[in-house]
This record gives sequence, structure tokens and C-alpha cells, in this order.
Amino acid sequence: MNKLKIILAEDHNLVRNGIKMLLESQADIEVIAEADDGKQVLKHIESGVIPDIVLADINMPEMDGISLIKAMKLTHPDIKVVILSMLDHEKYVMQAFMEGSYGYILKNVNESEMLFALKTVAGGAKYLCVELTETLLNRFINETSSQPEQEQMQVDLSMREIEVLHLVAEGYTNQEMADKLFLSKRTIEGHRQTLIDKTGSKNTASLIRFAVVNGYLN
Repeated sequence: MNKLKIILAEDHNLVRNGIKMLLESQADIEVIAEADDGKQVLKHIESGVIPDIVLADINMPEMDGISLIKAMKLTHPDIKVVILSMLDHEKYVMQAFMEGSYGYILKNVNESEMLFALKTVAGGAKYLCVELTETLLNRFINETSSQPEQEQMQVDLSMREIEVLHLVAEGYTNQEMADKLFLSKRTIEGHRQTLIDKTGSKNTASLIRFAVVNGYLN
């Protein structure tokens, strides 16, 4: 069995040791190196220590998590970076994903969610922890409801398309939706594109906005 190889970057020893103990309690995960900051991560990789995932804090000396993501994207784009942070503000989350992070999880997540996040990212999908997903979705809904009311659109959606629309709004990835609905990822991608085409949405955010305005999330 191939183990999921992790480099753990965290400048607080107690926190890093606790996370390492959790990860190494899993038979299919191995922490192959530890680092206090982003520069040490790059040194490990340059010396031939190649992980599947770098699990990194944002606030670190020398090189922070965001700078590490930028550097990794240029030098080692095949290695995925997941941010593990106490910072829950939207700007940090958006910046991390825009720079190329594959995941963002808060340090107060439970053990099962952290492990699920890493395995989700290892499978090629991106992951945003449940707490942040709910916070950002609620903020989006509140902002939408405070704006002038828009005219509802009459769009003929199938039951399957409505199912997919609900899951999109809940933050599911295409692969997670495929697993939940027992469909292929390609089929889900097709439904998602059909929803965007039918509703005239430009992206996922505007698709969720359509769902809110037209009562699909009530």
C-alpha cells in the first residue's frame, strides 16, 4: 500500500507535534519531513524529499504559507499545498486558493475532517473545511438578500439538475457529487455545465445566486 507522504510546516513545536501524532496514527499516511517555515520546505524538496502534500500554516517566519504556495507553483507544481490555519477571514481563504492552494482547513477541525481533507486533496479535488464553507455561504446569502430583489427566471430544470444545484450550493466538489449520486464525474460536470447554460450564470457564485433568488435553497 502506497502511503500518503506529507511534509508538515508549522513553526509552533507543540502544534506540529500534535498534528504529526494524529497523521502518523494512520496506517496510510507518513510525515516524511517537518519544517518551521516555507524555506525549510523548499530545502527538503530540493534535497530529494518529495511529498504528495505539503500541510502548511499561513503565519510562519522567513517564508509564510502564501509565499510557499507561489514558490511551489513555479518550481514543483505537482506537489499540492494545503493550508492549515487559525485565520478564518475570507481574504486569506481567497488569496490561498487564488495562488494555487488545494485546500484550506482551520486548526479547530476535528481529526476526521482533517484526514478527509488530505485524502480528498490527494485524490485531486480541492477542499474547504465545513466551517468556512458554511460561513462563506451564509455571508453570500445575506449579501444577496440585502440587495434589490431580482426578477425570478423561469427555467426548466430536471430533478437531477436540482439535486446537483443543491450540492453545488453546499460546496461539494464534482467528485464528491459523483460519489454521492452514484454517477461519473464526467456526468456531474455535464449537469453542472447544463445548469450554467440554462441559468445564464457565468460561474459557480452566480449559479448559487440564481438558486437563492429563485427559491431552490429554501
